[in-house]
Amino acid sequence: MAVIEAIYLTKSFGGADAVPVLDGINLSIEAGEVFGYLGPNGAGKTTTIRVLLGLLRPTRGSVRLFGQEPGESDALRARMGVLMENSGLDDRMSAQQSLHFHARLYGVADPAAKIEYLLGFVGLADKRDAKIGTFSTGMKRKLGLARAIVHDPELLFLDEPSAGLDPEAQVMVRELLQELAESHRMTVFINSHHLDEVQRLCSRIAILHRGRIRANDRVEALRRGGAASRLEVRLRERAQAARAAELLDRPSETGDVRIDGATVVLTGDGFDAPEVAAKLVHAGLQIEEVVRPVKSLEDVYFEIVRDEEVQA
Repeated sequence: MAVIEAIYLTKSFGGADAVPVLDGINLSIEAGEVFGYLGPNGAGKTTTIRVLLGLLRPTRGSVRLFGQEPGESDALRARMGVLMENSGLDDRMSAQQSLHFHARLYGVADPAAKIEYLLGFVGLADKRDAKIGTFSTGMKRKLGLARAIVHDPELLFLDEPSAGLDPEAQVMVRELLQELAESHRMTVFINSHHLDEVQRLCSRIAILHRGRIRANDRVEALRRGGAASRLEVRLRERAQAARAAELLDRPSETGDVRIDGATVVLTGDGFDAPEVAAKLVHAGLQIEEVVRPVKSLEDVYFEIVRDEEVQA
């Protein structure tokens, strides 16, 4: 059973003619996944989280968390932790009071040791008695994250968790989330604009644009251009590249062979780099380089978003 499942999720605000904020979203997220949800401002990321949490009702489609409708019971809500972009902390409380309040709210027995550990981990141990109203934005994000996990939830929703954090604190958040996923098998759903953070943390991502999911795959598959593998063979001369393309072409099989200057670009399954190199060397061709290029997640993201902008 998927921890999070959304089927044709659609959400509109306004009348029947309103443009949907979410338009037929399909998601299935398994236990222990760290899932990244990306998209430009206004794409519908925060609306998605609000619908998944049961704060908004879908216009069409369905949502299930642990097989139940969100908001169905207090027991279901107790299995989740949430940190929205606005942390929602009470400025009149101290850091320690805030964590104790939420621990009691979720029925955590004897939470003192857990609270001390979390305050130390997020770097706020020396601010345990300080009023939250005196905290910087980054300090509030740290405390908000501690509050979200004080009751050891099975599912954690994070909306821009690194907003306002300095690089050292971003590393702290990343290490904590990795530990939660690996050691506690916590499922983590992250909205973020921080693409480097997502690339380091997430096993799988979806890219949302204008209310629709434009890509949904493992990070490495997207960085390699999807399911099809890609191999680039750079020859010494353009004429040799043409000859290499003739030798490597497989008309009766799947895949594609094309020439880009002095480089032969091979896409599809079954192109083994050592075999390709051996075949070309045996034919007397001079190879400069054989590589399997990998894009950054930033490259993938902007390619998808720009393609959608052009097609719109």
